[in-house]
Amino acid sequence: MPSPEPAAGAQSPARTAAIWAALSPVVDAGTPLRVLDVGGGSGMFAVPLAQLGHDVTVIDPSADALATLHRRADTAGVGSRVRGVQGDGDRMHAVLAASGRAVQAGAQEAGPEGNFDLVLCHSVLEVVDDPVSTLREIAAALRPGGQLSIATANRAGAVLARAVAGHPVEARALLDDTDPAPGRSRPARRRFSPPELLDLVTGAGLLPGEWRGISVVADLLSASSGAAPAAVRNLELALAGTSPYRDVATGLHVLATRP
Repeated sequence: MPSPEPAAGAQSPARTAAIWAALSPVVDAGTPLRVLDVGGGSGMFAVPLAQLGHDVTVIDPSADALATLHRRADTAGVGSRVRGVQGDGDRMHAVLAASGRAVQAGAQEAGPEGNFDLVLCHSVLEVVDDPVSTLREIAAALRPGGQLSIATANRAGAVLARAVAGHPVEARALLDDTDPAPGRSRPARRRFSPPELLDLVTGAGLLPGEWRGISVVADLLSASSGAAPAAVRNLELALAGTSPYRDVATGLHVLATRP
């Protein structure tokens, strides 16, 4: 049986249902947590987590995204539980330290290194310069026993998506782990296989749980499909941990623990 989604995730898009299901035992336990959301942008996860009673610090390089985060948090009535810090995830500890020195007395502070109960690292490892060192730095923000939620793009899902879209040359390039558009001005976004992701997790000194597929079918459905959102969400939950379906999902997710 798939894990139930937490209350905060029950109305989330079907494509993130598997992530919320994995987080449910952690965030629905009734104990307020110190949460760090690296690359959390406009608060897709931060605001629902704050609504569950958790204190959330978001690090993101985009000032516009952080402005949206604060507006969303204020509208939801949880502005005091959400704090945005501008900076890059691969320099996270320097960013937090500098931000902490700037916080006035009585304001919410970013926790010191190794003091967070839960850290989110979603769609970050694809774009940083060095996924290995970045993940190690992010893992170091956890207290012993704390947990890290990691979501990345899945190479197999990208291959399938490009092939179905009528781009077989790009699909083959992705299969070979090469840049499907080498003439681009920006570096290609990384994709990971499940073994590669698990190797990164264990290399960062963490103990990974079972990996799940993110958006096994949701990204394949057009807006005109007429499928009921609740039915799609339930299907996503059922397929997220089941091979061969999870193997071709758009993304990968794993919840890991710091020993």
